[in-house]
Amino acid sequence: MSSLIDTTDRLRQLCDRARALPAVALDTEFVWERSYYPGLGLVQVGLGGDDIHLVDTVALDGQLGALGDVLEDPGVVKVLHDAAQDLQILARATDSLPVNAFDTQRAAGLVGQTATASLQDLVEWATGVRLEKGETRSNWLRRPLSDSQARYAEDDVRFLLDVYDTLLAEAEARDRTAWVASEMERYDERSLYDEADPSDAVDRLKVRGLGRMSGRQRAVLRAVAAWREVEARRLDRTRRMVLPDEALAQVAERMPRSEDDLRKLRLTDRQLGRYADGLLGAVEAGAAAEPERVERRGRPGPDDHRRAARLLVAQGFLAGRCERQEVDSGLVATKSQLAALVEAGPDAVAEAFPGWRYDFVGRDLEALLRGTLAVRLDGEDGWPVAA
Repeated sequence: MSSLIDTTDRLRQLCDRARALPAVALDTEFVWERSYYPGLGLVQVGLGGDDIHLVDTVALDGQLGALGDVLEDPGVVKVLHDAAQDLQILARATDSLPVNAFDTQRAAGLVGQTATASLQDLVEWATGVRLEKGETRSNWLRRPLSDSQARYAEDDVRFLLDVYDTLLAEAEARDRTAWVASEMERYDERSLYDEADPSDAVDRLKVRGLGRMSGRQRAVLRAVAAWREVEARRLDRTRRMVLPDEALAQVAERMPRSEDDLRKLRLTDRQLGRYADGLLGAVEAGAAAEPERVERRGRPGPDDHRRAARLLVAQGFLAGRCERQEVDSGLVATKSQLAALVEAGPDAVAEAFPGWRYDFVGRDLEALLRGTLAVRLDGEDGWPVAA
């Protein structure tokens, strides 16, 4: 079992070693059950092979500046699997903006693997080793760590640099090194580490009956969802611990104007004591805002059928291109993105499919939407291809 890095001096020594290398493997272990923000319990640092170190963020109590220096160092590739969440957690914990990160999961989708592959699958593909998984629900904030927790954490970075090397070799063999590099630039974008706009929190709600709400009720729902988001951040509690989605929907439907009105919604005395003023203020702001646009969908007409047919053709063509070239189609465009593109028309393709995506399939999709490219089924494998 590895010893924990539990002092700032030892952390600085480790990070000095890391910054002398071309690439390091990183991972995090955290607890995220009763808080808005993940509670970081451990950072794994792999320097190659069995040179693995577990950074005890509990003992260090937020003193992670040296690790932030590694994240900000453009000369060191930070290799992670499914990188976005880990990088966001590390950025918040170190108050540093990561640069030069490499996501093994995303890169895998460009070299014949899936862009949703597990670390376990990629390690087996690259090294032939099958990792054991058994501590995914551990309490990473509790000390001491068990031997099985330590082994699990170590294995998450033990082979990550081997996977990284294999992915780079595959990309070079397929002449896709530039594609992979382009995909990794997303992790240098500051916006990835900014907190989401609270007004967008309404999009996460999962309740029944939203389609029956009026435009004004939806404006109120957006306002109370934004209020809850800000409150959850302030208290560092889950959204549901502040108020569940169902309660927000009731508030939007009834639009209460007083604490007595709120009582009729069966809020607890504790909730009323804490949140009545904030909720009523959000209701007032939402009621005064511009009503949201409500689309009432009736029976599908000819235009709806035409759009659906165009989307099916574009989906089939994209799927065929990706399957034959061994690129995960999810990296190119989701169904909703493709639907929006088909609706917008050919002039929107270049912006929607920048960089390698345009050369790979965007140019042909543009011609397909203009009606200057035909699609046929290939006689050998049956996939849709350009005629």
